[in-house]
Amino acid sequence: MDIELLVIPDCPNDAAACELIATAVADTRVEATVTRTIVASPDQARQRRFAGSPTILLNGLDPFARPDAPVALSCRLYATPDGLRGIPALRDLREALKRVAAG
Repeated sequence: MDIELLVIPDCPNDAAACELIATAVADTRVEATVTRTIVASPDQARQRRFAGSPTILLNGLDPFARPDAPVALSCRLYATPDGLRGIPALRDLREALKRVAAG
């Protein structure tokens, strides 16, 4: 599986998102290649349909995408059991990894 982490420069949730991905991959034992891409311009954001930083793509798809989310060079918030957070809940990322791995 290809996992791509999209972030804006100096994203305050960059390190936490990297750690979250590493933990979820280890927990699920999904074979994955992880890359990190900096989205630094409005043009890049439009081309990538970037919904905010951090965005985690699994095989090119955003498992947390909302159809009404605008393209933005800004921080992204995720709904978690503990309220809105700057990264998704670990259990939600694990579920998404398993779903994508299962095909």
